[in-house]
Amino acid sequence: MKKLALLSIIALSLFGVTETKAQVGVSVQISTAPPELPVYVQPICPTEGYMWSPGYWAYGAYGYYWVPGVWISPPTIGYLWTPGYWGCNEGIYAWNGGYWGSNIGFYGGVNYGYGYGGSGFYGGRWEGGSFRYNSAACNVGASFHNTYSDRTVIINNSNHTSFNGRGGLSATPNASEQAAMKEKHTQPTSAQQSHEHSASQSKNQRASANGGHPSVAARGSVGGQRYNSTGHTVAAPTHTTRTSTAPQQHSQPAQQHQAQHTAAPAQHQAQRSAPAQQHQAQRSAPAQQRQAQPMQQHQAQRSEPTQQRQAPMQQHQAPQHQSEPSHEGGGGKR
Repeated sequence: MKKLALLSIIALSLFGVTETKAQVGVSVQISTAPPELPVYVQPICPTEGYMWSPGYWAYGAYGYYWVPGVWISPPTIGYLWTPGYWGCNEGIYAWNGGYWGSNIGFYGGVNYGYGYGGSGFYGGRWEGGSFRYNSAACNVGASFHNTYSDRTVIINNSNHTSFNGRGGLSATPNASEQAAMKEKHTQPTSAQQSHEHSASQSKNQRASANGGHPSVAARGSVGGQRYNSTGHTVAAPTHTTRTSTAPQQHSQPAQQHQAQHTAAPAQHQAQRSAPAQQHQAQRSAPAQQRQAQPMQQHQAQRSEPTQQRQAPMQQHQAPQHQSEPSHEGGGGKR
């Protein structure tokens, strides 16, 4: 049952609300309050027509994790995004999923910033099928021409509490928000669902690991550039691939077997050829000996008298040619 309940919580947290004519109620209920909202710099809007979806704390298998704020394409022209919020009632914290609609509904009085000051939306408006950005509230850059600047609607709110109810905010929906709650709503887009799922897979986004200060506070788009709270880019996580040595270990016996298999025929051939070589050597040795011995004896007999005849002459001449000791050699000079 606990596994089933946990899976239900994760699924509801990811998919939020479906298309309906009233605001969807509670999707996640827990007994631990969410952390405060981190303060972060909004990245520049990547392209005209995108709308800002503020960051929020979601809940999953490892507790709270931060879903970065992101620029997103709306599902249809004329729709605005109402962010979800946490509400507390008798110590139970419940998540109310966000939705798309023609008007901004109630989002718990939470100050998400960048057009979402706790009530309504002042980050821009639809005009004639195109969205005009309030450059006083959103970071759209100088290249955007469909903009205006209105600072009078900006709500100066420094409260970073992330939930409504006891111990948190005490906001209640006004008349326009109540009317918007009764309108037709559309669930988060598939890109938003993918964005939340991606955040749930990162350990650095978990409150238990980052102490309420996520490494990635915002993104330029779904799957796009990562930014920390100060607006600096964050490198994508790297995955070290381990190289297995198993194939090399398995190949060594095979190589040894191949070497043995190759060497065996050569040894066998050598063993087979050795007796033949010895037999051939034995057969040829007597013939060589028979041929060599008579010839050597004959030559010895012929040369012996000559040597004997020459010997007296050498003995006779030797006294006449005695040589003096040399002045060079191993003994040095005399």
